[in-house]
Amino acid sequence: MRKSAIVWTLAMIALAALYLSIYPSVASDAEDFKKLLGSYPESVRAMLGIDLDRIASILGLYSMVFSIIVLCGAIQAMNLGVSILTKESRERTADFLLVKPVSRAKIVSSKLVAAVLILIATNLVFYAAAFLIANGVKTEDFSAKLFMLIHLTLFFVQLMFLAIGMASSVFFAKLRSVLPLSLGVVFGLYLIGALLASGEDKELIRFISPFKYFEPSYVLAHAGYETPYLIAAAVIIGVAVALSYTVYLNKDVHAVS
Repeated sequence: MRKSAIVWTLAMIALAALYLSIYPSVASDAEDFKKLLGSYPESVRAMLGIDLDRIASILGLYSMVFSIIVLCGAIQAMNLGVSILTKESRERTADFLLVKPVSRAKIVSSKLVAAVLILIATNLVFYAAAFLIANGVKTEDFSAKLFMLIHLTLFFVQLMFLAIGMASSVFFAKLRSVLPLSLGVVFGLYLIGALLASGEDKELIRFISPFKYFEPSYVLAHAGYETPYLIAAAVIIGVAVALSYTVYLNKDVHAVS
């Protein structure tokens, strides 16, 4: 899976470079930029995660556009989660794998560890590149701690979608392509979070969409994460991984179609 990981990592680095490259212009025309964004309806600002008090800082601007990077990371993780347990079935090599003197539990564990290591490598390379780019375009110093905390939210969201992808894939006897399932789930949850971000029951609705668990505006204001959503994320990951093990250990895996 390293070729796919490299492509996604480079794509996210390119997005970060694109967004951060406009910061010097934003900083030089901060008041005009704030007036422009302030003219947007409050619901639109909530959907885009615009914080007018911080938008002129590099962390404020980056936190606004970081949702697009998180979306890309979620697609990568969902693709990885869906494909990691269905690869042999799709390529008709399941019989070669399952006749080995290795338990199914060990197969799932090895694949899960490999997937998590891929995400860790992606995040380390992406964080290092983004940090260097941010330091190259900054007009004033920014908090390295807050920058790291914002970036960790990408990893947390990816872990959730990795687990959701694995849990989803085990219910398909034959999955010819991972993209329809991956894109459908990711974009569906993203749109739910975006469209309902300014509703009356916003706090309750946030539990539906993993994209809203870690709001950059909260991270910048409190230098930490919201405990209820950290717990919810851990529960989702734990339940999804447990479900993946349970179903995969007992399902019939078709070697040929």
